[in-house]
Amino acid sequence: MKVLVIGTGFGKHAAAPAYESAGFDVEVVSPRDESAVTRGLDSGVDLVSVHSPPFLHVHHVSAALQRRRAVLCDKPFGRTAEEATAMRDLARAAGVLNVLNFEFRCRESWAKVKDLAHAGAIGTPTHLSWNWFGNGLRGRRYGWINDAGLGGGWIGAYGSHLIDYTRWLFGSEITDCGGVLRIDDPTHPDGDGTPRQATAEDAYAAWFVLANGATAAQDTGFAAAVPTLPRAVLLGTDGSIELTADTRLVLRTATAEPATFEFDRPGRPDPALTMFFTRVAEALRTGTQIAPSFDDGLAVAQAMERLRTNAVRPGAPT
Repeated sequence: MKVLVIGTGFGKHAAAPAYESAGFDVEVVSPRDESAVTRGLDSGVDLVSVHSPPFLHVHHVSAALQRRRAVLCDKPFGRTAEEATAMRDLARAAGVLNVLNFEFRCRESWAKVKDLAHAGAIGTPTHLSWNWFGNGLRGRRYGWINDAGLGGGWIGAYGSHLIDYTRWLFGSEITDCGGVLRIDDPTHPDGDGTPRQATAEDAYAAWFVLANGATAAQDTGFAAAVPTLPRAVLLGTDGSIELTADTRLVLRTATAEPATFEFDRPGRPDPALTMFFTRVAEALRTGTQIAPSFDDGLAVAQAMERLRTNAVRPGAPT
């Protein structure tokens, strides 16, 4: 099977090697080389994998669906819930496989949390707390990730994964959310060295309520002075699950000694991506729609939009 990867950042350096590991024949094109994109779309590929910036998602996803190509789209799913709805509706009309790249569902440690919770290891799951601060955006050159109008922001870049995981973990939809959005590193040099003001958040603290009564909290950013270890805690009626650095999981209950599970640190290509793309390959062979689909992408886009609407922005005009 052949996949057309549209994207020379994450697409070229992360997705393409993972597709190769999953057995695909891979062609990578720049999202800004329209002629190369068109040639690739018309070449009879089995899958179009869209890893262009969010402001180009509608264009590339629509072009693939118009040719009735199966599509995998990276997150965030467009810039707005309106764009996400348009792409989801086009995919439904085309009747082809559509997949959202929430590959962290396949990260071994994250999946283990889900498996333990689903098996009743901590009773009924009630609350998920997630905390992590990186520094990858600190001092970085200005780009679309810093521009709210282009679909930038840490909510889309990382929060979309956490929101999708929260929905998947609890098996329920988010009904309300709010929080605080911050820009911890507000000024970035552009390509000419001219300082540019960021308009998209690089950190946020948020709360979520789900339809089944569960709750979640996320406190994370990517422009901290120094990074911290990721830490997630899932509380249940009979115990808790703590995941540290994505590599060490501790299950605690009132009736047994703590149980510890160790996981390898993700490498390159990320095993989660390779596992996910292997599932995508099987779905293509069997003609089976799998999750996460564009429906999941739309649900996350709606939650992100609600969060941005409800959130407080320190220092912003009131």
